Parts: sequence; structure tokens; C-alpha cells
Amino acid sequence: MDLVIIAILVVISAIYSMSETALTAVNRAAMFARAQEGSKRAALVNRIRDKKEQLIGTILLGNTFVNSASGALITVESVDAFGLQYGPLVAAFITTFVLLVFTEILPKTIAINHAETASLWLAPFLNLSMKVLYPLVAAIQWLVSKVLWVFRVDLSKAPSDDANEVLRGTIDLHHHEGDMERSDRDMLGSILDLDERSVNEVMIHRSMVESIDIALEPETIITAVIASSHSRLPLWKDQAENIIGVLHAKDLFRLLRQQKIGITREMIRRCAQKPWFVPESTTLDDQLTAFRTKRQHFACVVDEYGAWLGILTLEDIIEEIVGEIDDEHDPLVMAEVIPFGDSAYRVAGSVTIRDLNRQLDWDLPDENAATVAGLVLHEARVIPDKGASFEFYGYRFTIEEKRANQITQLLVETLQDAYDDAQE
Repeated sequence: MDLVIIAILVVISAIYSMSETALTAVNRAAMFARAQEGSKRAALVNRIRDKKEQLIGTILLGNTFVNSASGALITVESVDAFGLQYGPLVAAFITTFVLLVFTEILPKTIAINHAETASLWLAPFLNLSMKVLYPLVAAIQWLVSKVLWVFRVDLSKAPSDDANEVLRGTIDLHHHEGDMERSDRDMLGSILDLDERSVNEVMIHRSMVESIDIALEPETIITAVIASSHSRLPLWKDQAENIIGVLHAKDLFRLLRQQKIGITREMIRRCAQKPWFVPESTTLDDQLTAFRTKRQHFACVVDEYGAWLGILTLEDIIEEIVGEIDDEHDPLVMAEVIPFGDSAYRVAGSVTIRDLNRQLDWDLPDENAATVAGLVLHEARVIPDKGASFEFYGYRFTIEEKRANQITQLLVETLQDAYDDAQE
């Protein structure tokens, strides 16, 4: 009879061990999706997981009790069979073997490899145990809280998991294990970064913006719009920083269709849209929401003093997520990152650090500078001459081309030690 009771206790202990591992390892997102589809057991698993302290207390209490009871019964049987002198020692060996193999290793191995199935099957048993053992578990939790209070341990100040960091860690883990392509990792990571990156990091600087002086002859303005590969062009008056409107090619062509002859500068100015100015500190997430709300795709970026810095389009934010997007009207440009030897690249100074990291799988910091040229200026603390070379972050940066004070091209070499580490 005792052997039957021992077997039952071992089975119950195995179930508790399997439950602990299964509910710890089960994918929360998968359980949530199943619950959304109408699975009552998945919903029960989610409710059980939400009661973490009660769940842990129930499993530990139940497991400890049945293990102690089975150990006591095994000792009694061993003493009867081998006597008082050797019985306890034999019981220790038997108890260790039985509990280790049949209540720990075996059930937990099954649970870790079939966490979702095990969780769904064991949820009703755990739910019943939590209800039955609740008074004892509550008393134990009260006692534990008092002990923690004595040692001044405040659990209310325990840091909670940041959802973005959890997602980012999951994405990096799947990429590291080979389950996710690098392009997919970069895209998902970029989505998570939208609320951490500001518009001045992805905007097109005013020095590279194609704009039109409203003082030009109307025919010249029309010709410039037709020749441009862009559908929206900023209009300025008196000086290039004084943006007075944004001319959309469709609006101009509609005016031409209606007026046909006698187009004046004032007509062109009136058909231009009012410029939308946004602060450079606006996050990409907020700006994307603003684009959708205002149903506009074009904004002018200004600094804290109201000076025009550049432009930002909806396409710029999308490219920050999915990478460069070219269409049939975009001009062909030379590659901005060109391999040079085994561990070096010729890089245009205007290339953003983020794009370079994403393309070459590097890890250059972009907290203090947006472009490669900006990073060199920040680290060097001087405006370097052509041919100057600097080493930092495991790379050598050599200035190859300059235009006035602007670094236009660099040779970036991976230093050998860093290169060997990367290859390993």
C-alpha cells in the first residue's frame, strides 16, 4: 500500500515540476494569441501567469509537501527492509534517485520541449491547486513579507521589464540563433527606435535640398519643377533660409492647365502650400503620427531659434525602417559605401552612422553625431586636414576628400584586432 502512495506522490511531484517549467518557458505571445482565438485553457494559462506570487507559492508548497511525504515513506520501507542501521542510508539513495529522475529531470525535459502543450494540459490542475492551497499560500506570503520588511527589502521598487527592451532582446536572440535574417532584425529594430530618434537624425540637410527662388521668372520656375525628380520643392524669398511655401508639381500643373498663359510669380506663390515647420527635437514616432493626422508628407525642420535646418518627408521615415527606397525618377548616384580591400571601405562623409552600421553590421555609436563625418569631427575635436588619420572604436578613419570645412569622403579601416574578433 505504501508503494502505491509513494508512486502517487511521485506523480504529483512530477506534475508540479512540469507545471513550473512549462509555465515559465511557454511563449506569452502565443498564449495570448490562442486566448484571442477563443481557447479557454490558454486564457486560464494567462490568468494563472498573472498571479505570479500565488503560482510560485502553490508549486513550491505542493512540491515540497509531496517530496517530503514520499521521502518519509521511502525511509519507512527501507528501514523495514534493511533495518535501522542501513535503512536511512538506502532511503537517501533511493529518494535522491527517484526524485531527481522522475520528479525533476524527466518532467522538466518534457515541459521545456513541449511548453505550450504542457501548459494547456496542466492549467486546470494548477488552477485547482491554487484554490485549495490558497489559505496556506497566503499565510506563507504574509510571513515572507514580514521577514523582508525586517531586512528592509522593498519589492514595490523592483524594476519592471521594459516592453521595448524585451522585444529588442527577443529580436537579437532570434537573429543570433539564425532564425531571423539581418534585414528583418534591422527593420524591426528600427520600428522600436522611432520613439527614441529625432527628426534631425534623418532629415535632408538644407545644403542638399533642391529649392526654388520665387524671384525667378515663372518660366524658369516651371522648367525647374519639370526637371526636378521631386514632387515637392520649397520656395524661398530673398534668402535661401526664408521658406515661404512648398510647391507641389501637381498644383503647378493644375494651374498651368487652368491658366495656360499669363502665369505670374504671385499665382505660383498662391498655389504653393503653406510650409509646415517642425522642431528638430520631434521624435520620428510623433512625426509619423503627425504626418498621418495632417495628411501631409512634407515638413521643414527648424532649430530652437527658428532657423531652417532642412526637410523631412514621410518617405524619409519609411526609409529609416525598411532601408533605401528608389523609384524610376530618382537619379542614379554612385555608391556611398565602397569596399576597399579586405577590411576597409571608402565612405561618403554624409552617410549616416545608422545606415553604415546596418549595412556593414558594425556598432559605431550615434549618440553624438548623425553622420560619419560628424563622428570624426566629434572625436577629433578639430577640423582635420586632408590625409589626417584617427583611430577610435576599433576603426581607422582617414580623410580622403574635403570641400572647404566639410569632410566629403573617408577611408574607414577595421583595425586588425577588432577585425579578428569580428571574424570569430
